[in-house]
Amino acid sequence: MLLAIDTSAGTSVAVVDAGQVLAEADEPGTRRHAEAIGTLLRAALADGGLEPRDVTGVVAGMGPGPYTGLRVGIAAARAFAFGIGAPVHPVVSHDAIAFGHSERVLVVTDARRREVAWSLYDPSAVRLEGPELCLRDGFDAIASRHPGVPVLDPPTVSAASLGLVAELLLATGRPLGPAEPLYLRAPDVTLPVPK
Repeated sequence: MLLAIDTSAGTSVAVVDAGQVLAEADEPGTRRHAEAIGTLLRAALADGGLEPRDVTGVVAGMGPGPYTGLRVGIAAARAFAFGIGAPVHPVVSHDAIAFGHSERVLVVTDARRREVAWSLYDPSAVRLEGPELCLRDGFDAIASRHPGVPVLDPPTVSAASLGLVAELLLATGRPLGPAEPLYLRAPDVTLPVPK
């Protein structure tokens, strides 16, 4: 049984088991991840009639996404997993958006600052390109390189889909996502250089 958490766009928490979504709780806002995550964790477990000890693994959406929001979800996933002695399974958030589509798709998510993050997937939801960052106005040029390919631009990433992707990857032995978050942009704050 997997608990999945994604904060790359809104905040989403879900519990999945054997291809079934047992519970999901979402908060679409992009500014209240830290305030929402605890409430959503409790709601997803309660809706599924579960206790933390029932969870055997925790799935963390690794982005791409903005720094602050993304790190809230990853920290929550790591802390929950540590608390119950379960492993963390990192998954690229775009993989969850492409999951379940039987055709080639372009996934695009808001990266703020008039930029988007995008990825290209084949019909079996294997990532062919990306995630990469581009100006929102420049995405049309990328889409034009793939005529007729649907563009998926959801306001949030479903933790339920993230958990189902993780189940599939674990069952087939395919690699999970990166161990480190996909920020795609350097942080605004840098450490000062000693004189």
